Amino acid sequence: MYFAVPGPENTEDTVKIALNAARAGNIKHIVFASSTGFTAGYLRQSGLNAVCVRHAYGFGEKGKNQMTDEMRADLESAGIKVVTATHVLSGVERGISNKSGGMYPVEVMANTLRMFGQGTKVCVEISTMALDAGAIPHGEKVIAIGGSGWGADTALIITPAHANDIFSAKIHEYLCKPLG
Repeated sequence: MYFAVPGPENTEDTVKIALNAARAGNIKHIVFASSTGFTAGYLRQSGLNAVCVRHAYGFGEKGKNQMTDEMRADLESAGIKVVTATHVLSGVERGISNKSGGMYPVEVMANTLRMFGQGTKVCVEISTMALDAGAIPHGEKVIAIGGSGWGADTALIITPAHANDIFSAKIHEYLCKPLG
């Protein structure tokens, strides 16, 4: 499925497509990006091992997280795991490049994935972060849902790899993404 434009107006359709694919493929784990909890609202009753990967503290404002403590508690009480971690495809390298200029290998990888769409980069990144946090099992296919800044517009089936073996990750199938 291709969306005409990226953005949050695709969130509900993206989640429906992802859940249908999970059921059809007997995939038990779904990983999704959500900095505020908006996308999580569509996955509360998924029946899957649902993992919300949110921004690290300091992403928007030093010492703060964009998702409220109340939202995190609400998600966890609904059975959704919440992973908070440094972005695996930027993190320290972005800090170095912001300070000294230039681009480093992880940023090259992130920008290469963005050539397929911002959501593709997000899906690879969050599935790696969830695996590294122990929120999903190693070696299994998962559905990953990401977006182009707000909401969700990309979903794919991926077998993620740990960050220290990132090139072993396998994108099996795009379920949906924006054309632009």
